[in-house]
Amino acid sequence: MNRFGYLKVAAAVPHVRVADCRWNAGRAVELIGRAAERGAALVVFPELSLTGYTCGDLFLQSGLLRAAEESLADLLRRTADLPLAAIVGMPVPLGPALYNCAVVIGGGTIRGVVPKTFIPNYSEFYEARHFSSGADTELTACRLCGQEVPFGRDLLFRLGDYATMGIEICEDMWVPLSPSLAQAVDGAEVLVNLSASPESAGKHDYLRALVRQQSERAKAAYIYCSAGFGESSTDLSFAGNGIIVENGAMLRETERFCTEEQLVAADVDIELLVTARRRTSTFAQHRQEAAHRVIAVPVGASSSGAFERPIPRNPYMPAGGEELAVRCREVLDIQSWGLMQRLDHTGCRHAVLGISGGLDSTLALLVVVRAFDKLGYDRRGIVGITMPGFGTSDRTYANAVELMHELGVTLREIPIRKACEQHFADIGLDPSDRSATYENAQARERTQILMDVANQVGGLVIGTGDLSELALGWATYNGDQMSMYGVNASVPKTMARQIVGWAADDAANPRVAAILRDVVATPVSPELLPSDGADASAQETERVVGPYELHDFFLYHFVWSGFSAAKILFLAEQAFRGKYDRPTLTRWLKVFIRRFFAQQFKRSAMPDGPKVGAVTLSPRGDWRMPSDAAAEEWLRETDESQND
Repeated sequence: MNRFGYLKVAAAVPHVRVADCRWNAGRAVELIGRAAERGAALVVFPELSLTGYTCGDLFLQSGLLRAAEESLADLLRRTADLPLAAIVGMPVPLGPALYNCAVVIGGGTIRGVVPKTFIPNYSEFYEARHFSSGADTELTACRLCGQEVPFGRDLLFRLGDYATMGIEICEDMWVPLSPSLAQAVDGAEVLVNLSASPESAGKHDYLRALVRQQSERAKAAYIYCSAGFGESSTDLSFAGNGIIVENGAMLRETERFCTEEQLVAADVDIELLVTARRRTSTFAQHRQEAAHRVIAVPVGASSSGAFERPIPRNPYMPAGGEELAVRCREVLDIQSWGLMQRLDHTGCRHAVLGISGGLDSTLALLVVVRAFDKLGYDRRGIVGITMPGFGTSDRTYANAVELMHELGVTLREIPIRKACEQHFADIGLDPSDRSATYENAQARERTQILMDVANQVGGLVIGTGDLSELALGWATYNGDQMSMYGVNASVPKTMARQIVGWAADDAANPRVAAILRDVVATPVSPELLPSDGADASAQETERVVGPYELHDFFLYHFVWSGFSAAKILFLAEQAFRGKYDRPTLTRWLKVFIRRFFAQQFKRSAMPDGPKVGAVTLSPRGDWRMPSDAAAEEWLRETDESQND
């Protein structure tokens, strides 16, 4: 495991020959070697992989059982020098009973044997014809390959100093109370499943969902490995499923129906799993007196080989396709549903919001329109106000006006230049002084207009500011920071861009679609300073505070993952390789840390707004932080990480 808490694990899907144990052991040796070369600390094989799952009544032949044990002994000798643990499946006879077992090996030693608990005997399965349940024995040890080894379904395995592992076998995962959940409660962060589940139409989708759910409920990594090519096709087909999931997130999976042997590996984040368990206070409430024996298994540090883990640049949303469309629609529904409840509760049939033609106000307008339509309210009750100021561009103004026209909302235009000039005179500010006062006065003037118009029409002021701006404090206190309901409060800028882009593709009105696409393409800017013939791009927000894709990435891993600054920097390097170098990432990470800590006071006074995803900064909900907390430790670690 590296210094950031990653443990490399692997699932191996070998070719098998039914009842040819010597051959099967040879294939295991090859795949264990490949896993070691990639730096894996653990590799998992399918159920009964040393014999083949489909041996049928051959399991009652003493010759097969003897061959399996001899092949295991050969496997131990040939992998003794490799610095990892492997789990293979085989039948183990103990007295009058035969058990379907997972055998944990490492360093030439059998570390433990775990029998299958739930023995299926329905449909195509008839395992009870050959195997006994591990629940039906009081044996705590067995003799295998000349070694006296721990035996039982109550075993957990400590992989070096890195993580604790629990094991279940195939059917054990499909039952109402699976062994892996008890294993997780008793400390196992890594769960494995040796399986030989045959295929049927539609079953794979259910299987993937089940593995993901098991992983998420257990707050664990789950390695599922099922039999593939070579198993008997007398009545069934085995596609070879290797799946590695972490807390519900898919990390790696094999190709189904592949004629080649496969080895998939992933670096699972043990630190993240521990953090998730700490955050979910109800997880620890299930812990009882330890019910499992813990067996030490020496493994390597898993530091060699490439980092094998997908690190998405946008951790908030799916990468694309139908899944992204579904997510965009769902977020809009959550936003609009929250607003609908607030409108219904207050009895308001009017909503007032400032429309700049920028990304955030456009998304807010789409949300309000959606809410009004669902409530059956007249869209004319939506009062969209454009408030041209000193830096308003023709592009954003035109998009704002035309979008409101096309959506059929009430449009009002209230310029703020004269009011701001009078205010500057009142407070003695030279209009040529383009300071923060110059900019913030415009934001506060606009907020005053929105509040007063809301009073006029008996409506609610709908906030348009997003999560990214809240995190960075990129909002004017008691200006655009304030509203009566902030529909974008937990929507980061990168998500907002995706949702508006999807809304463009989904729009029935081609003119609305064109406007939305142009909004997405428009650089983010507060448009508070006159261009005065200068380059308008000088006002682009991302030139000042840094790229939003980076800040959103930092925010996710700081708040949700709870990672250190050094780990966030490491992950950013993986995610944005080829786009940003380390000095650039370091620079903007320090900006994020400074601003996040310094601007908490604004978040402490933020209005209500609906939670749409894992990360939100509401002081009444997910994020409670003192406004005067010091950032020095995080900044110091960032500086120290530059030279790592």
